[in-house]
Amino acid sequence: MPTGYLEHANISVTDPERSAALLKSMLGWEERWRGPSLKYGRSVHIGNKECYLALYTGNHVHGGYTKGQPLNHIAFVVDDLDAAEAVVREHGLEPFGHDDYEPGRRFYVFDWDGIEFEIVSYEAEASARARATGPS
Repeated sequence: MPTGYLEHANISVTDPERSAALLKSMLGWEERWRGPSLKYGRSVHIGNKECYLALYTGNHVHGGYTKGQPLNHIAFVVDDLDAAEAVVREHGLEPFGHDDYEPGRRFYVFDWDGIEFEIVSYEAEASARARATGPS
């Protein structure tokens, strides 16, 4: 049976530079590539060595997306949830849906185009496991 992993997602945004700035600040990601797209627009790829988001735009991209049409949300794992939330607020966005349940703490945020992101941290879970099992 084949195995795989998610390498990238390509999302349409009205301002790739603004979206890229948020992702760089919140996730420590870098710009991997930018340039013209095959279909009447341009893209900025933001990510790390393993994965990235392609932030696509063109004159036909207007934002104002409705949750669940067609995407419910994209989730990012961070090592410091409080710091990530501060970054989100610094970018003028409003976190909501804060929760703490197995296996981690999380909050949600809509970007400027209505795309929902879940930001989750499993650090508290890892710390609790380390305390329970002792040093390795």
